[in-house]
Amino acid sequence: MNDILRDRLLRKLDALPDEKAYQVLDYVEFLESKYAERQAGAPAFQRAAETLEDTLRAGRVPVNIIRGTMDAVGKAGRLLEKVAAAGKAAVEEASKKAAEKENATEKVEETPPGQ
Repeated sequence: MNDILRDRLLRKLDALPDEKAYQVLDYVEFLESKYAERQAGAPAFQRAAETLEDTLRAGRVPVNIIRGTMDAVGKAGRLLEKVAAAGKAAVEEASKKAAEKENATEKVEETPPGQ
């Protein structure tokens, strides 16, 4: 999808109330199931959030409750992304320090004894 079409669709969706936006989502998912060459993939947390949202909608929970719940889930997701990024950075830093230590040990071992 080109950027102009994506922006146009987003503008139109932003103008709709949530109830109508959910109808659009249902239609897009129908079109995807019928015509898409591949299903749109999503990270695991996103899929879990979408399943929760679908469950709330199927239970006829009011849209304002769904919105509040999904806002909270979205905040939790952003927090988890930050925690994951911090963990990844810590692992990379530890790996770098371990490699530096290993290189320093190899240099010491290469020095002949008595010198």
